Amino acid sequence: MKSRKIIAGIDEVGRGSLIGSVYSAAVIFNDDELICNLTDSKNTSVKNRLYLANIITDKAAAVSIGIATRDEIDSLNIHHATLLSMKRAIDNLTIKADLVLIDGKYAPETNIETRTIIKGDNLIQQISAASIIAKVARDNEMFFLSKKFTQYKFSHNKGYGTKHHLSTLVRLGKTIYHRESFLK
Repeated sequence: MKSRKIIAGIDEVGRGSLIGSVYSAAVIFNDDELICNLTDSKNTSVKNRLYLANIITDKAAAVSIGIATRDEIDSLNIHHATLLSMKRAIDNLTIKADLVLIDGKYAPETNIETRTIIKGDNLIQQISAASIIAKVARDNEMFFLSKKFTQYKFSHNKGYGTKHHLSTLVRLGKTIYHRESFLK
């Protein structure tokens, strides 16, 4: 007989970016696992995120990522594509969760009990861990695109609509990786 629920934390990154995919991650910890200094990925340095991501992947019972592509974002809209990436992260877990805790207000349709928690990435360890994993994964996509399109400086702006990114779009136009629906 199982005495405790298996809890998965879910968070996403990249919703507001003008380019690339939206990423979600799911993390399940063992009952007795505690990792110090977990917080929302936006509240920690790149170096610390990488350090924590290695600890999380080493100590977690399960870690998964779900992605919704630029094409899916453009065809579904960012809200539905984000929910799709969350569902994929849940479905990709190697351990079935009994409860899924999701950062924010919206949850994807799933046959698993879900709860949404506003600012959950600052409150729930599993969600904080998912935030870090998703951010590191998406940043890797931005580093790849930054090497391919050096003028846009994606490694610095992560594809968000900074002054430099917007002026580069005016000067050079969009890449095949830009979200059409965000540039109309």
